[in-house]
Amino acid sequence: MQQRLDFYKAGPAAIKAMLGLEERIGKSSIEKSLADLVRLRASQINGCAFCVDMHTADARKAGETDRRLATVVTWRETPFFTDRERAALKWTEALTLVSHDHVPDAVWEAVRPHFGDEELVDLTLLISAINAWNRFAISFRKMPA
Repeated sequence: MQQRLDFYKAGPAAIKAMLGLEERIGKSSIEKSLADLVRLRASQINGCAFCVDMHTADARKAGETDRRLATVVTWRETPFFTDRERAALKWTEALTLVSHDHVPDAVWEAVRPHFGDEELVDLTLLISAINAWNRFAISFRKMPA
């Protein structure tokens, strides 16, 4: 498989806008370790090889364990994640698959106790951004290095 288009070169203004989102996310109260898990889970759901590879490597460099990284895909069946992480992963799945169930009330009720209002907005921005990055990487076939 070959890359179709280098979207960084073809659309620098679009990428600048996307990097603006990332700058805001980096300044949010969402802890980096949680952001890494969220990015990885959304990328797994979307089947984005480039992003799964990148976010696994980033999380590993930041100190995440191989055991947790390997089980993000099955987070419900493992004891390795905190309640806050589980809530964020549930929110991630619901937003990434929004066309399936339109974020059910049960998901809202699960995430709400673990995140304040601004944190929920920031978490939603993070999930929206990684889904957008996944769509860029998948549609233009960005390959892992």
